[in-house]
Amino acid sequence: MQRDEEQTVAVPTAAGEFNWQAHSVLIVDDEEGMRHFLERTLKRRCGMVEAAADVEQATELMARLHFDLLILDIALPGKSGIEWLHELREQGFGGDVILITAFADMETAIDALRGGASDFILKPFRIDQILNSIKRCFERARLARENFVLRRELAERASDVVGLVGHSAAIQQLRGMIRRVGQMPSTVLLLGESGTGKEVAARALHQTSPRAQRPFVPLNCAAISSELIESELFGHVKGAFTGATESRNGLFYYAHGGTLFLDEISELPLAMQTRLLRVLEERRVRPVGSEREIPVDVRIIAASNRDLAAEVAAGRFRQDLYFRLAVVDIRIPPLRERAEDIPDLMRHFMDMLSVQLGVAPLPLSHALINCLTAYGWPGNVRELRNFVERSLILGAFPTEMLPVEACSVLGGGVDLTLTLEEVEKRHILRVVEDCKGSKTEAARRLGVSRKTLDRKFADWGDDVRSAAVV
Repeated sequence: MQRDEEQTVAVPTAAGEFNWQAHSVLIVDDEEGMRHFLERTLKRRCGMVEAAADVEQATELMARLHFDLLILDIALPGKSGIEWLHELREQGFGGDVILITAFADMETAIDALRGGASDFILKPFRIDQILNSIKRCFERARLARENFVLRRELAERASDVVGLVGHSAAIQQLRGMIRRVGQMPSTVLLLGESGTGKEVAARALHQTSPRAQRPFVPLNCAAISSELIESELFGHVKGAFTGATESRNGLFYYAHGGTLFLDEISELPLAMQTRLLRVLEERRVRPVGSEREIPVDVRIIAASNRDLAAEVAAGRFRQDLYFRLAVVDIRIPPLRERAEDIPDLMRHFMDMLSVQLGVAPLPLSHALINCLTAYGWPGNVRELRNFVERSLILGAFPTEMLPVEACSVLGGGVDLTLTLEEVEKRHILRVVEDCKGSKTEAARRLGVSRKTLDRKFADWGDDVRSAAVV
């Protein structure tokens, strides 16, 4: 029998590696001494450790509890460990499995690995051998979880997540609130109009929290159908519904230890609101079609562009969930209330998007800035970002979306007595001037060919011969 020599274990325990207490293990071995040895060793480290003498007992435990890892003996009474492993994989179990045995040959080892075993260890083994194998399994699971979050974030995160840019009193107050609240474990409710940057604020809350090194997982509740939202959040088992050809973990699982951001929370169906409230109170999720509950450690940040108190009064949102979410509520100001931040935001978007698009930044004149700050921006920061991107693509600022009385890149407002041809001529000449006389660059910004621009200048004749153009 192996001696439980704690001092010989070569398993790093430095902060930042992983949290053993966050994991659960099921030991399945008919040898009582081995079972007790592994239980005693792992209960000092892992959050939950259970043991079974055969497949029947293990199946009962798995029906009630969630396990991240199975340590499974091959030679079990009734059904062998390898046979059961094949069945578990067919049923959709995705956790790690370490097979242990006192009798094995190459064929058995190959069968074990083909069946989906994470490792294969021969008895007798040293304590550091089994612990290092367990550690590798936990690390693989952590990396798989983080890779999933990263792939999802790269695919879905809004490209205008730029941080809290600006120097206005409103944005400085918001930064101060985020710094204070970010350190707390409390649930946060972000309120604000569409496009104000609620996800930006949520990411800032996450980055200033003790969970900053763990996943940040966003979900737009309005983008998922009511039939699929439960599976998206909690996961499902194989065969739980039509099309569930394999088991799948939910976003609560992938956000474990970190932050789950639920945008447009008001769009959740009432039945789903009830289930979410239960998860927030019990900190356990049950995948669709499963009887098992999985413990989760997740901070919730929710957001809405609607008045949730009014939604509660109208019977469209649960009052108890509203109170549970709004432990701290933070209002994100609309852009019209922080218009002095528009120049900073314009420069930020211009620098970021010009690199992404591979084009040169456009010059920002005082007249244009005055024009933009006079506009109401109903789409808020998102609309401003889109305006910059469109301008970079076209090579000029498209001002048709802005009020005529507020804006003209020609300066001083639009003279309503001018003909359309004269307005075009003045605009082209100003662009050429901004391009230091380069008609090639001006044509690129205007979205026309150099030949078209040459023809315009030929038509204007002597009126523009003094212009220094090349």
